[in-house]
Amino acid sequence: ADYLDNGNNKMAIQQADKLLKKHKDLHCAKVLKAIGLQRTGKQDEAYALAQEVAALEPTDDNSLQALTILYREMHRPELVTKLYEAAVKKVPNSEEYHSHLFMAYARVGEYKKMQQAGMALYKIVPKNPYYFWSVMSLIMQSISAQDENLSKTMFLPLAERMVEKMVKEDKIEAEAEVELYYMILERLEKYKEALDVVRGKLGEKLTSELQSRENKCMAMYKKLCRWPECNALSRRLLLKNSDDWQFYITYFDSVFQLIDESWTPPAEEEHSLEGEVHYSIEQAVKFVEERITEESKSSRPLRGPYLAKLELIRRLRYRGCNDEYKLGDPEELMFQYFKKFGDKPCCFTDLKVFVDLLPSSQYTKFISQLLEVIPLSAAAEGEIALPADIKALQQHLCVVQLSRLLGIYHTMEKQQKLTVVQELMLRYRHGLEFGKSCLKTELQFSDYYCLLAVHLLLDLWLEGEDTAVWQCLTLLEEGLSHSPSNAQFKLLLIRIYCRLGAFEPVAELYSSLDAKHIQHDTIGYLLTRYAEALGHYAAASQSCNFALRFFHSNQKDTSEYIIQAYKYGAFEKIPEFIAFRNRLNSSLHFAQVRTERMLLDLLLEANISTSLEESIKSMSLSPEEDDIPWKDLRDNRDLTVLFSWDPKDRDISEEHRKLSLEEETLWLRIRSLTLRLVSGLPTLTHTIQPKNSEKTTENGVSSKIDTIRSLLQQLEAAVDSGKKFLEQKIQYPVLGPPPTRMAGFFSNGSCQCQTSLFYLVSDIYDLDTNGLEDSAEIQERIGNSFKSLVERLTELFNKCKGDLIEVRDGTLKTHPNLLENLVFFVETISIALWVSSYCDSILRPFKSNLQKKKKKKKESSVAMPPVFTHFLDYVTELQTLTSNVIDHIKGLEMILTALKLEELSLKDTLLLQEEKKFTKTVQGKVQSSYHHSVQEIGELLKKRLDTIKKLKI
Repeated sequence: ADYLDNGNNKMAIQQADKLLKKHKDLHCAKVLKAIGLQRTGKQDEAYALAQEVAALEPTDDNSLQALTILYREMHRPELVTKLYEAAVKKVPNSEEYHSHLFMAYARVGEYKKMQQAGMALYKIVPKNPYYFWSVMSLIMQSISAQDENLSKTMFLPLAERMVEKMVKEDKIEAEAEVELYYMILERLEKYKEALDVVRGKLGEKLTSELQSRENKCMAMYKKLCRWPECNALSRRLLLKNSDDWQFYITYFDSVFQLIDESWTPPAEEEHSLEGEVHYSIEQAVKFVEERITEESKSSRPLRGPYLAKLELIRRLRYRGCNDEYKLGDPEELMFQYFKKFGDKPCCFTDLKVFVDLLPSSQYTKFISQLLEVIPLSAAAEGEIALPADIKALQQHLCVVQLSRLLGIYHTMEKQQKLTVVQELMLRYRHGLEFGKSCLKTELQFSDYYCLLAVHLLLDLWLEGEDTAVWQCLTLLEEGLSHSPSNAQFKLLLIRIYCRLGAFEPVAELYSSLDAKHIQHDTIGYLLTRYAEALGHYAAASQSCNFALRFFHSNQKDTSEYIIQAYKYGAFEKIPEFIAFRNRLNSSLHFAQVRTERMLLDLLLEANISTSLEESIKSMSLSPEEDDIPWKDLRDNRDLTVLFSWDPKDRDISEEHRKLSLEEETLWLRIRSLTLRLVSGLPTLTHTIQPKNSEKTTENGVSSKIDTIRSLLQQLEAAVDSGKKFLEQKIQYPVLGPPPTRMAGFFSNGSCQCQTSLFYLVSDIYDLDTNGLEDSAEIQERIGNSFKSLVERLTELFNKCKGDLIEVRDGTLKTHPNLLENLVFFVETISIALWVSSYCDSILRPFKSNLQKKKKKKKESSVAMPPVFTHFLDYVTELQTLTSNVIDHIKGLEMILTALKLEELSLKDTLLLQEEKKFTKTVQGKVQSSYHHSVQEIGELLKKRLDTIKKLKI
């Protein structure tokens, strides 16, 4: 066991063997040996050995624990349940084995059996937690039930009765049990009863979270539309803490609900269960003003009351009645707010919500007014006035962010924008003085200046200014050198490098972000969208593996979280964990990465060493199966991970998100169908009975060709939908969702090539079933297909020609679309070869039969059917074309190596020496990345060429 713990698996196996020589029936030694075998990659031996022990139904703790560990490593949790079911039969009164059995069921989500196991435990040892495990398992059955009716009429009422029994017998002990009762009543929509539980004696147990009772009451009041109580409770809580924003929202919601209902307080008794109620605008205005007065006496400044006043103005304006309540001018209130909180980084995000209260004619005046109150001082006449301390710097930064948000920078001319960029960078470099003592992991105070300058340059780039993008990269690299932990710099660099077609620097940047856990799903798309598209196959493989490792471990991890929640009675967390697991399983990114990873593996592996058939088998791919949950696909991408200070009309909208999801889904469908069509090729090559035999249609190959033909129809439909979608010519914001590869796939002709290749498969299959004699027409059709395929592939190659990087008027210009076209060419030629090797497998037997006939008839020549010549010509032309592309790539490599970047002058910009250094680095990175892409593409094509040479019949 020690050897296993230290990772020395071979020694562990040897030691176990020694022990087994002396005691050949020592179960535990056998299992430990099996763990060693599993970890050294001998899965089958390990499994056989484990099953040998499991068949004896061991009841000693050591063997059971060891087998549990082994099954977990094998990802076979269902075997653990069988193990403990047997143990419990033999030792029926063991509390330990029963609880292990319960947890084993929890791992595989067998809720009904969990319920039974919980009750069996409670009968042996009447402890409350076991009883409530059983109750929780009923709730889980209700959550997972397909039929909601069943959930409401059977599982939940039964759970409610079980808890009520404990309440009547006064056996409720822990807070978790009350939480569970509340959860059941809430799911049954018995809000009144739930409220009584929380407000009653049982509610006193709800102590672990701050305001746990109040929050639950509030939730029930809202469900019951009891606005007087909502209002009184939120009012009371605000008197306790006037900085709690959620209660201001409830307070305002309830006031306006009561006004709309013309509610009046009862004459005799209390206003409501929770005390006094405010039911008019006057009371609300007075209440907010009082909070502000109170705040002035507070020891630390509170933002809540001031923001609440702005929120109230906004709501009154929305109702069309603001003037009569004299709450003040929003512009003045925001100005006062800035004076009080302008030095806090949150000041910008606070005010951002309320800028629409300002009329657009006042924007410039408002910004000038803010600038006037910031203590800035200039060293000499005509120089830029700079802040003397961090406080003034924060205030100034807040104003610059507001200027961007109000669109002031967007309306400027090009020259003005460049001047602002210079000013911002000057302020950025000046601000670095305040951060000299910052640790490597801390951000510099002035980082936002640099980011804002880059945003301005991005505007210029989109307006057609090519130099601007290089300056963006230069400034970001400079920023990153001073602030190596700034994720925003890294994310922006990643996006811009990818837009320019350079993936190499991105891999390193992304790994330095140190993305954790769920981030592989939310920001992983930044990596997986571009790696393969830009020809970095090795990096693409790696980034897919990263993501898949997370998605696959999520299954196992979530089961562990659920088990911990049972152990500690955190019942309300269990449905959250289940929802989390479902959210990840139906993640769009997960489906994309699975599909692209398999296509990529086929591209890289299905060569000479392993056949396509072996690769497909090892991935257990089959054309009939579709494992993507199309109906439930969830877009978990974080599209706002990059800061943006753009005005609403330029920012990412809900519409953009919807369109992006639609585009991603369409592209995924095309990719998934392509993968399934490729995986169907090997199924067609099995021998076929004589064509008159009836059996072929029942099972076997003809049903396989039907699968292929049906998939082909689906692919045609998906391509049509994709083309329709692209007709909308959607433009996402520059930092919004990146577009898919679909547009390139259609415009460069790859799509037509790939589809016609699959049609060719269908024709060759017909040739195979009809035989050579009766198929002159099919042969002609195949011959024409071969011809048009070569033409299409040549056309695709023509779309790859041109310089990847060119120097124009001293400016670098990259052409990432040429790189993407080359990658599509490699993929299309690979599919062409897989289809050709299918043709080859069909034509070879025909040829050898003809030669046998020739020998029999002793004739000097038997007429060769035209299809052979067609195929030979086609393969020869494929070989020539591939050789030409390889030569073209060699040429590209030479040009890229010879490209001297030093002479580039970035005119229009006054570059400092510092900046020149970074510009050189940036251009070097882009050049090296393109070089790397071209090399990897070239290597892959050379492998394809070798395969083509083997194809000549």
